[in-house]
Parts: sequence; C-alpha cells; structure tokens
Amino acid sequence: MIPHEALGQVTAIARQNAERVDIEGVFPAEAVEALRGSGLLGLVLPEEVGGLGCGPAEFTEVVGELASVCGSTAMVYLMHTVAAVTFADAPPPGMPDLLAGMAKGALLGTVAFSEKGSRSHFWAPVSSASMNGGTVSVQADKSWVTSAGFADVYLVSMGSTSKTAGEVDLFAMAKGAAGMTVAGPWKGLGLRGNASSPMRIDSSIPVAHRLGDEGAGFELMMNTGLPWFNLGNAAVSLGLSSAANAAAISHVSSARLEHQDEALSALPTIRAQIARMGISLAAQRAFLAHAARSVSDPDETTMLNVLAVKASANDAALEITDTAMRVCGGAAFSKHLPIERAFRDARAGSVMAPTADVLYDFYGKAVSGLPLF
Repeated sequence: MIPHEALGQVTAIARQNAERVDIEGVFPAEAVEALRGSGLLGLVLPEEVGGLGCGPAEFTEVVGELASVCGSTAMVYLMHTVAAVTFADAPPPGMPDLLAGMAKGALLGTVAFSEKGSRSHFWAPVSSASMNGGTVSVQADKSWVTSAGFADVYLVSMGSTSKTAGEVDLFAMAKGAAGMTVAGPWKGLGLRGNASSPMRIDSSIPVAHRLGDEGAGFELMMNTGLPWFNLGNAAVSLGLSSAANAAAISHVSSARLEHQDEALSALPTIRAQIARMGISLAAQRAFLAHAARSVSDPDETTMLNVLAVKASANDAALEITDTAMRVCGGAAFSKHLPIERAFRDARAGSVMAPTADVLYDFYGKAVSGLPLF
C-alpha cells in the first residue's frame, strides 16, 4: 500500500522547491531527502528486503503525483526505481546489502545506460569491457545519467566481456568508485534539476558486482528495466499534463474580460481547447492504467502496451502543455502561471531513450511480425 501521508509530505516539499530547482538548475536535494525517509524508495521492492511490495499501478500513481509538482524530482525517483527493480531481479552477489539499503532509503539508485557512441540506442553500448581475473576493466562514456554525482549506486551497462555481438553486461557501481566521474554539467531546456550529466567510466569492477551471468544484461534491460521505465516515463508525462491542465482551467475560470463582464471560459474557443485537453488526459490515464495492469499480469499483448504507452503519453503531453500555453496566452508565457515549466519539462519525454519515434517503429515492427532488432 502506498504511504499516502508520506507521499503528501514529499510532494509538499517538492512543490515548495520546484521553482527554485528549475530556475537555478539545481538538484532537488530537499525532496530527495524527504523521499529517503518516506519509505517510497522501497515502494516496489519485495517486503523481505524491507520494501513495500507494491506493483506498477502504485508506482505510476506515485510518479504522477511527484511529476505534477516537480518533474525533476519525479525523474530522479523514476530512475531510482528502474535500478531497484533490475537489481531485485538479479541481485549482484558481491553487494548483499544493496536491496535493503535501497528499500530503507539509505541508497539512492540510478541508471547509466545511454552512451555517447550509440546515443539513444541505449540497448547497444559501444563501451569496451574485458576480464582481468576477478575484475572487469571497462571504459565507457555515458550520457544523460540522471542524478549523476548524487546517486549512491549506479546500474551500468557495457558491451559484454563475452565479446559476442549484441550481448550486454550489467554491473552495480557505488558512488565514489575509482575511475567513475561526472564528465560535465547538465543544462537542459526542461527537467533542469535532475542532474542528467554525462559520466566517464575508466574502472575495474569486481565480477561479483555483475547482475546475472555474462551476457545476461540485454534481457534484463528489455524484460525488466524497459517496462518499468516506460510506465514511469508515461506517468511523468501525464503528471506534467495534469498540472498544466489544472492550471489552465483555474486561469480561464478566474481571469476576466472586464469590458464584457465575463470569464475567459465564456469563450467557446477556450472551452473547446480545455475540453480537448481534458479528454486527451483522461484517455492517456486509462491507457496507462491498462498498461500497468498488463505488466502486472503479462500476456501476449504486454510488450505492445509497454512500447506504446510511453510514446503515446509523451506525444499527448506535448499537445496538452502546448494547448495550455495557448489557452492562457501572455499569463503563461510571462511565467505568471506554472504552465511554462510543465511545457518545457514535457519536451524531454519524447526524446528520452527509447525515443517516441523509435517506440512507434518498434510497435510497427511488432504488429507486422518483424523482429525488433
């Protein structure tokens, strides 16, 4: 069960700091500290390691609530959860306290998959890795590592030591590990506080920190990480959309055309735009709930739902937040309303790997009976 009182406390703190986080481009440290003490970092981890044992539906609810007040905080939470469920699926034997630490909030996790060389094709790392006794030597240039330098543990992908084309290894790396450094600042149009900086890895990693067998990483990425990431990313898009929609309705209901003695909502054109936003948001929420149920109880349609839900929600968020900006006009453009931040934050989803365009292509391949890779 979601600890709703704790979630309310976290969202209140995230809301208080959201504008400063965005304007200054700083990590949402206050909200993350509140998350550490809330139990929410262990939301989907098994009860036997101290987690709450919740599933995809509860996860998407929490992510959406966070995104509605601070997109950066929501992304930090999303990437922690993706790392957590992947670690739980194949715990690295050399880190026996990892899951318990994440569940109790002592360890904030994140994912380091995308690389400079393969860009948004996160499933195809071009990094080099080689066995060296009981360690693996790896050199990698990682891109867009959310919480870079702030997370306590990183889920890192690399080309497999098997040297077999297409095979991937996943490793857990602790903050401060020798040879792992933040390689530059994060400066984004939106999500300005999620610290998605590049990282350089030139390190030796104990083999015991590997998830599963040699070459098992690709399946973990696709069958464990991707479903949770796509659900969570869709929830971020809808949380941002919900915030923009609510702010737009509030504005057009209260702002007045004094010379006509009526609210903006009296204009049929405004009402039509508000209606389109609300209908789109309702449809996307229904699809996200359906996709979450599908991941909880998989069948032959689950992968299609996983592929579609992120792309669909990402594109809907672009349209909903754009419409909110247009409906509210100068009040939104001049930042008198919180819509402009949601508008910018929503732009990230469709270009975040796997991008919306790639997901549409995968979906088309899947329904056409073609292999995805």
